[in-house]
Amino acid sequence: MQTATSLKVRASSPTDFLSLVTFTVTDQTFGIPVTEVQDVLLLQAIANVPLGPKDVRGLINLRGRIVTVIDVRARLGLPPRTAAGGRAMGVTVESEGEFYTLLVDAVGDVVQHDCARREANPATLDPLWRDIADGIFTTEDTLLVVLNVTRLLAIRTR
Repeated sequence: MQTATSLKVRASSPTDFLSLVTFTVTDQTFGIPVTEVQDVLLLQAIANVPLGPKDVRGLINLRGRIVTVIDVRARLGLPPRTAAGGRAMGVTVESEGEFYTLLVDAVGDVVQHDCARREANPATLDPLWRDIADGIFTTEDTLLVVLNVTRLLAIRTR
């Protein structure tokens, strides 16, 4: 297993603003609070986990630590990534003492949003997404769904 290439993410923000690491899966933009992100990775090699759940893509070696790679597409019930989808990107988070890398299509920027502008989850949002979203920010280009990492990782897929 090869070691993943990483870029350490560090940021702090005033209490009335929320700093988010953004990423896309299909055409949807998501954000995770920067305080929950350990690393942003360009994944080089993922070791398969035989007979593992469909949303567990495999394992990586991140600076000597074995980290589980979660396929966000599978976790959110989206179609699988195509082979022509480019190089795999990952966002590493910690939950309950374990490290996980979220496999995403592309990693964006670290952005700040005024917490007062955060909107509640719309009633029309898919029930699965509604359970894992901590709100929505409207940007110039898209709607940014703020993910709750703990609830995202708690989803049990079939």
